[in-house]
Amino acid sequence: MESPLNCTSANFEKVALSKFRSLTPYLPNNIRISREPWGRFTVLCIDFQDCPQYFPPSPEQNQNLIQAMKQLGLSNSIIFRIGNKILGWKRV
Repeated sequence: MESPLNCTSANFEKVALSKFRSLTPYLPNNIRISREPWGRFTVLCIDFQDCPQYFPPSPEQNQNLIQAMKQLGLSNSIIFRIGNKILGWKRV
């Protein structure tokens, strides 16, 4: 039986990304959201591969993404991509 206080970094990551999704309800469930190391930094990656029709986010959605990232302390940069192709990078 798993402890209710399972505090591994993998579990923390799941909880943080789940909370990010709850703060950005306009993003469809099939958009892939992850954090990736880039050199000495970690960036939030939003992959539109399974739903490219949702790219690019509106300016209001971009502002909401940034607010959610700051609130959760996920990263200082966000990458928008479709698969391996980077479509945009925003530093906050």
